[in-house]
Amino acid sequence: MKVTVSKPNENLLSHAIESLPAKTGLGRTFIFGEIRLGRLKAVKAGRRTLVRDQDLRAYLEALPVRGEA
Repeated sequence: MKVTVSKPNENLLSHAIESLPAKTGLGRTFIFGEIRLGRLKAVKAGRRTLVRDQDLRAYLEALPVRGEA
């Protein structure tokens, strides 16, 4: 019996909060804190909180680089 493992879709338009720790290395509580502070933009779809891919990328690009002022 052949078992196939699907690859994560890297072309997602949005990301569920539950998937962000594995994708970014940031903790769930930290992510919600960044959303609460307005640093990371999130949207609501029903009861789900989603982060649009372009907002996640912009947030990560805006983080300071270690060793730079």
